[in-house]
Amino acid sequence: MFIKIVLATVFLGTLLLQGGSGYKVTGRYPVGGPVGGFDYIAIDSSARRLYVSHATQVEVLDADSGKPVGTIADTPGVHGAVIASAFKHGFTSNGRENKVSMFDPSTLQLIKKVDVGKGPDGIYYDPESKRVFTNNHGSHDITAIDAKTGEVAGTVQAKGDGEQAVIGDDVIYVNLEDTAEVLVFDPKSLEVKNRFPIGVAKTPTGLAYDAKTKRLFIGCRNAPKMVVMDAITGKVINSYPIGAGVDYAGFDPDAKLIFFSCGDGTLSIYREKSADVYEDAGAVKTQTSAKTMAFDPKTRKVFLPAAEYTETPSAQPGGRPTRTQKPGSFVVLVVSKS
Repeated sequence: MFIKIVLATVFLGTLLLQGGSGYKVTGRYPVGGPVGGFDYIAIDSSARRLYVSHATQVEVLDADSGKPVGTIADTPGVHGAVIASAFKHGFTSNGRENKVSMFDPSTLQLIKKVDVGKGPDGIYYDPESKRVFTNNHGSHDITAIDAKTGEVAGTVQAKGDGEQAVIGDDVIYVNLEDTAEVLVFDPKSLEVKNRFPIGVAKTPTGLAYDAKTKRLFIGCRNAPKMVVMDAITGKVINSYPIGAGVDYAGFDPDAKLIFFSCGDGTLSIYREKSADVYEDAGAVKTQTSAKTMAFDPKTRKVFLPAAEYTETPSAQPGGRPTRTQKPGSFVVLVVSKS
């Protein structure tokens, strides 16, 4: 009897780790280009394209086959990309040159570069205001860009370093990584409406949103947690453990699943049973460094960029080792139910 109980416990633990939700790693897309850092990945679900930040360029892949489509060149220190389909324009946040590249998604050719705040990081599009926004870490503000013309429309005085953002009802929510707050601003007037302190955890990065229950799902790195917050009042409902090194989040409104991509090599998944009740749906083992993700609402697949590294001990006593990306190791992991 004891052996049966132990085996059952081991089986249950394995099931949870690999995904009681049914999700698992089902594919890997090799990504070409130079060896270098990477950050966000974005999906244009209707056009079936993945935009993968990589070193000084963006690699564009077919979302269904992983085949290379092309490259958006000359994007120094690129963090992410976003598509404003209504205007057939795309935008990248070029962190090392304080600019945004506006490009043609059909040809991937540059249209023009736009000066924004210092150190643009996260980038996102609001269809209602028809504006693209960049979270600028160097100047601690947010730049608004007219998605049709590419002209700067104004600045949000965030007074913090914005990470992931989600579109709400006539407002945008942004995690402020350094102040442990959720910033709420009006995308049209650019007025700051609220600053919700998270309190129970720090270093918020990943952010997802359920428009029906009005709940924000905040992924925090310090004491790794998913924090559930009332999007209207800012009240913290509860918090739950997730993997270490979280950097992005996603939400499936049909399955009521919340995803957090964590750099320790786990995709943490929770199920929203009601506005105030959540259960662990099981973490999927991905790959160390897979800290960002894109959720495809059409196929319900999750895409995560990752790479392998070697470490060289520091020449200085107590110094940090040097991490070097292995050539040819950069991939996009495909996590799905089949």
